[in-house]
Amino acid sequence: MSGKTLVGKIIEAHLVKGKCEVGSEVEIRIDQTLCQDATGTMAFLELEAMGVKRVKTELSIQYIDHNTSQMGPENANDHLYLQSVCASKGVLYSRPGNGICHQVHVERYGVPGKTLLGSDSHTPTGGGIGMLAMGAGGLDVALAMAGEPFKLSYPKVCGIRLTGSLKPWVSAKDVILKVLSILGSKGNVGWAVEYFGDGVKTLSVPERATITNMGAELGVTSSVFPSDEATLAFLKAEGRADCWKELKADDDAVYDRVIDIDLGELVPMAACPSNPGNVKTVAEVAGLPVSQVMIGSCTNSSLKDLRMVAAVLRGRTVHPDVELGIAPGSRQVLTMLSLDGGLTNLLAAGCRILESTCGPCIGQGFSPANGTISVRTNNRNFLNRTGTKNDQCYLVSPETAVATALTGKLTDPRTLGIDYPEWKMPQQFLVDDSMVVKPSCGDVEIVRKETIGAPPSVTSVPQDIDGEVLLKLGEKITTDHIMPAGAYLKYRSNIPVYAKYVFECFNESGKPTFAERAAAVRDSGRVGIVVAAESYGQGSSREHAAICPMYLGVRCIIALSIERIHAANLINFGIVPLYFDSACELDKIEQGDTIRIDGIHGQMKDGTSIKATVVKKDGSKIALNLHHNLSAEDVALVLKGGRLA
Repeated sequence: MSGKTLVGKIIEAHLVKGKCEVGSEVEIRIDQTLCQDATGTMAFLELEAMGVKRVKTELSIQYIDHNTSQMGPENANDHLYLQSVCASKGVLYSRPGNGICHQVHVERYGVPGKTLLGSDSHTPTGGGIGMLAMGAGGLDVALAMAGEPFKLSYPKVCGIRLTGSLKPWVSAKDVILKVLSILGSKGNVGWAVEYFGDGVKTLSVPERATITNMGAELGVTSSVFPSDEATLAFLKAEGRADCWKELKADDDAVYDRVIDIDLGELVPMAACPSNPGNVKTVAEVAGLPVSQVMIGSCTNSSLKDLRMVAAVLRGRTVHPDVELGIAPGSRQVLTMLSLDGGLTNLLAAGCRILESTCGPCIGQGFSPANGTISVRTNNRNFLNRTGTKNDQCYLVSPETAVATALTGKLTDPRTLGIDYPEWKMPQQFLVDDSMVVKPSCGDVEIVRKETIGAPPSVTSVPQDIDGEVLLKLGEKITTDHIMPAGAYLKYRSNIPVYAKYVFECFNESGKPTFAERAAAVRDSGRVGIVVAAESYGQGSSREHAAICPMYLGVRCIIALSIERIHAANLINFGIVPLYFDSACELDKIEQGDTIRIDGIHGQMKDGTSIKATVVKKDGSKIALNLHHNLSAEDVALVLKGGRLA
């Protein structure tokens, strides 16, 4: 009998229902949950709707790291609600300024071998410390807090065997960009990634966390590193050695695919506009003029990253044509930089020190000028994500970013002629959890200001679909396309308001918006339909990308493929995810056509094939062949109108 992968071991240890066979539906126990404030309000409103008095997980924590700009009362209103509901429900509350959820969770709360479910797509960062950490919609996280198991398809496991060690000026960011260049950002649904091999021991936990964080851009369920001596060293430095245990795959583990990467052969890489999968070497794009550099986000804001940047900038000045922003990942990182002189180096070099939040990564401040190139250490560079329309954003390592900031052009850091700064894991991090508020033991009044809405009401899917195609889209449509972030995030607690901005990026000047057209179709008694090519719903786990379209009357998404988290969110909120049998079927449809699916309830319950009809504007009809991949339980769920129903 073949050995087990680490992913398989953790799933098996948490199995509640199902068989550990590839493609089988399993349910697993969730040990920990995390929410951030852009998704947390809806998750806790849903938890309240379930009537749950106290959460049933080992640990649940709410982080405030997204909506901190507080331009207007909406953000602060959300925070008052979240702090009070956390106190009431038994959830830790990480206050604004304490840091970015994924960075802080690895520092203070991650435990090897545990399961973590978070209402943020970059929750797999926890895989850097040996957790099975997964992103999900807020409703799934609310259910986990209520004690319900999490349902997923048992994944195939891609083993990535690392050998050798990184050369100077090449970093963990270049490792994951190399993986993205191999696997791409689409077509990886149903997979998990597991790192093994002698090269693993050369990587510290902060480096591993960078790799697992940006593994989310692959579209896989999770990415996992073993828990070893490097993990123990990190946990000792955090004062948490008691939660360490060794975890690894069996020596004879069998992977569904194996990719070999020699760390010593890697070079600096860059994800070019406007997708993390559009990867080239920095040498290929070097020389491009750059006006803005951003170092931070949950991907590259650890003490290791920023100490390197501070060391390189010591005695040097940022290029006069470049604006350099630094966003530390946590208060712990910022405090330690201030004590060791690194912060002074950054300030003297001309850096702007930003708050320890997600901010610029989601278009909340520090947006670049029109027609200029921005270089960032973020994990996503979807078009317009920086907050500037038609932006040109390159994703790179902190090493490449600081080299670029010094020269004013995209620069391979190996050409700087500077000795690479040494890094050693501190024997002790500065631990201060005073900005994490513990829950109350008694009754707490939950604060609800006027900008806090309620989960939307839902209805069952009609027996017969008579729908208008509101949009026909291409491939790699992200949740940023569906529901913009940036300045709009403050509306996430108010669905009727936020829904006005659904698919805003596709609105045409002088014509009715998508929201207006969808609402008109809804009010006429028909349903809205959106069709797309491959990899619909990439990116963020934001369930608002399902809730708001549903509020506008969209009840069916038909695509060549749909990403895992978004497909689950569609089911949770009563939008039927269907698939074209081939690209030829997609070619039959144009925006404005009508799609009819007679007896959709019976068709979905009787099998996976769905027969539909396209009615063109001239009245002609074309047969349409579709299918679904839902279990009987999910069929019943989505047809009823989703979990809230």
